[in-house]
Amino acid sequence: MPAVTVENPLTLPRVTAPTDAVARPVLTVTTAPSGFEGEGFPVRRAFAGINHRHLDPFIMMDQMGEVEYAPGEPKGTPWHPHRGFETVTYIIDGIFDHQDSNGGGGTITNGDTQWMTAGAGLLHIEAPPEHLVVSGGLFHGLQLWVNLPAKDKMMAPRYQDIRSGSVQLLTSPDGGALLRVIAGALDGHEGPGITHTPITMIHATLAPGAEVTLPWREDFNGLAYVMAGRGSVGAERRPVHLGQTAVFGAGSSLTVRADEKQDAYTPDLEVVLLGGRPIREPMAHYGPFVMNTKDELIQAFEDFRKGRLGTVPAVHGMSESGPQEA
Repeated sequence: MPAVTVENPLTLPRVTAPTDAVARPVLTVTTAPSGFEGEGFPVRRAFAGINHRHLDPFIMMDQMGEVEYAPGEPKGTPWHPHRGFETVTYIIDGIFDHQDSNGGGGTITNGDTQWMTAGAGLLHIEAPPEHLVVSGGLFHGLQLWVNLPAKDKMMAPRYQDIRSGSVQLLTSPDGGALLRVIAGALDGHEGPGITHTPITMIHATLAPGAEVTLPWREDFNGLAYVMAGRGSVGAERRPVHLGQTAVFGAGSSLTVRADEKQDAYTPDLEVVLLGGRPIREPMAHYGPFVMNTKDELIQAFEDFRKGRLGTVPAVHGMSESGPQEA
């Protein structure tokens, strides 16, 4: 980690917060519990225990791995449905195949992102390719769920294949931080992801001792999740480490700093920075569906049972376990 790097960050556009920016305070720091997803791959539940009012428009995020699989061990998810939101799958190390009943799909690896707008509903599957199952290998990634407002929940599904080479690369004034803008904008620089709900998603790598203060939209919330390493967040330098999420309060800039000493396995601080404009609508979430009301959830399950969310291609078979989260 990470997959997308540059030899000299100082060749990149530099980002800094304006001198009159209001620093966002750190409201909470939580530690993600560990669990298993799909057919048994390990995850950290990044947003567990965080009040939804701090997350909106985000619903959940899992850090998948980092895990070194032995031959025969790599796992994925069975076919399952979704409706009412978007899934963002970002692969840092390893390979993942995606296929859905709307015709979307492909293989992502080493810095690629799959952005699936479930909208009115579809079925999909995510799994390592057969050759990786045979050989084993390193696997590490993130999956983020982004809510859709009521007006867009029943839109037609859409799939975006975002290759690592299209990600907007930026740096801090001293070159100590590499910023990968996957979606949204940072200081006028646009990422490739097309979003229905206005958000910003950045993967930042900070060298030991490096600090970055970024301009941040005042109408967005602010979250920082640590994928690797140790550091601090906010002007108050609140300590954070692997598996922890910091929630920022109101303001127009946020600060992240890497500790001077990191361990040999994770030489840098790796952080995902998220911001989004809150939707502020009622949310009804159960399993693979995210709607506005309980009645809409019931209708989603009924539509799934009756095959209205699509059919599995003939070369595959639906898991007997029914709808599952991924």
